[in-house]
This record gives sequence, C-alpha cells and structure tokens, in this order.
Amino acid sequence: MNEPAAMGAFLRKRRAALNPADVGLMDYGTRRVPGLRREEVAMMAGMSVTYYARLEQGQHVNASDSVINSLAQALALTDVERKHLADLSGIRRRNTKSSRSRPDHVRPGTKRLIDAMGLSAVVLGKRTEVLAWNVSGHRLVASHMDFDSPELPSRRPNMTRMLFLDVPTRSLYPYWRSEAGRAVASLRLLCGRFADDADLAALVGELTLKSPEFAVMWAEHPVENCMSGQKTLNHPELGPLELGFEVLTVPDDSGHRILTYTAAPGSSSAAALAGFPHEQASASALSPHSPQE
Repeated sequence: MNEPAAMGAFLRKRRAALNPADVGLMDYGTRRVPGLRREEVAMMAGMSVTYYARLEQGQHVNASDSVINSLAQALALTDVERKHLADLSGIRRRNTKSSRSRPDHVRPGTKRLIDAMGLSAVVLGKRTEVLAWNVSGHRLVASHMDFDSPELPSRRPNMTRMLFLDVPTRSLYPYWRSEAGRAVASLRLLCGRFADDADLAALVGELTLKSPEFAVMWAEHPVENCMSGQKTLNHPELGPLELGFEVLTVPDDSGHRILTYTAAPGSSSAAALAGFPHEQASASALSPHSPQE
C-alpha cells in the first residue's frame, strides 16, 4: 500500500468536500473547483503552502503528531478520520519493520466463545476474511458456502469480496449500496492501520479491477469505524430480517473482530432467528458445500 499517495488522496478528498463557510472563512470570488484552496488549508494548519502541497502530492510521509493534529483541525476531521490520517502518515510504523503476510487463524478460545454464544457470530481477520463462524452465523450470512471453508486459507471466504463479487451475498442485502458503502469505509480504516499487509493491498487491487462499483466507492476515500448499527437482510430461508450488529474487537494486535447479529426481543426477526440451530454437530447436515467463487 502506497501510504504517501493514499494520504495525499485523502487530504484532497477532504479539502474538496469543504466550503469556506464550513470552516469560518469568507468566500471571495468564483472558484474553479469545489472545496477549499490549498493555501487556505495551509494557512489554517499553520504550515507553508509548499509543504502542504507536497503532502497532497504524496511526497511526504511520517508527518509529526502536531502536523496531523493541525490538519485534522483545519479540515474539520472527525476523530475516526483523524486517526486514519495518522495511520496513513506512518507515525506508528516509523521504527517497525514490515512483516511478511501470512495466513491468519482463529484462536481456539475465540472459536469456543462464539460456539457458546447462542447467537449468530462470525470471526473476521484484519483482511475481512472469515476466520470462523458458528452454525447460526454461517446459516445467516453464507449458507450457500461450505461450513468448514474458513479453516483452509485457500478456500477462506472474505466478507468484502463476497459483498461485491458473490451473487448470493449481494442478493442478501436489499439495500446493497448502503451496505457496500459501509464495507468500503471500514476497509479504508483497515488499510490505514495495516498498510504493510500485502494481502490486504491485493484484496483492494482485486476488487478495484473486478468491480467498477467498488472502484468508484474506493476513490471517494470514505472512512467509518463501523462498530454497531442495523442491517436489513432478505434471507433466502427466513425472509426479511431487521437485525442489529455489534463488532467486538479482540484486545491484542491481531486485528481479529467478532461480528454478532441480534434481533429486538419480541420482533418477527427474533422469532425467525429462534428457529436457527446453534449446535455445530448439525453443520454438516445443513451446509450445501458450495465453494466460494
């Protein structure tokens, strides 16, 4: 992942999205292009126009904390966007060596945890790959795939790839564009945090080539920390579902996350989910063993 170029693209997108009035500036005359001028951002951030221009042109990386904070204030960034900008700047990676990408694996304790949860759950790695799911989680989001597919890296499903390239997964979401936009914004954060991961960069390259929709969304450089919210599903067995989701982050540097799905008590969605099995012993009988495309 080219961090200086990504940082420059992010700065340009955020500058273009702001009007002078948004940051308390007077607007004089007609602007050839929308957004703030470079000199306006540089002035508000307390740096030279030349230095800021080089940041946008991808000629600088490892900007200091003070520079990041000044840019965040000048561009009215959210806390999530400010952290993303810091990740892109390489602050946390200055004194670290890039590590070789290697297949990830779910920790046995994490797998036992989701099996005992009694609700639909999926364990995701830092590349949005499925490291494990319990029976109801598999049945909810990927019943057309082999239950055991996360165990082998060569067959492992990837939630972002599925969303853009797997037809059954796309049909699961009646508001697909909203779901896809959220996935892209979340993937942007991961790419900033794990910028040295070759497999993560390869995933972005693959989706950019194979999905014009992904390419357009990615170019907008959205950033969002999607830790909770609502999902609407049109499930092939259960019909329409309105579910809440929560993302539980494993407290280490693995990047593993547990994605859980719940329904409001007493709702039709809760009644539908109550019929889902939770015992792993039934997985072989439930899975149609269709490999991912």
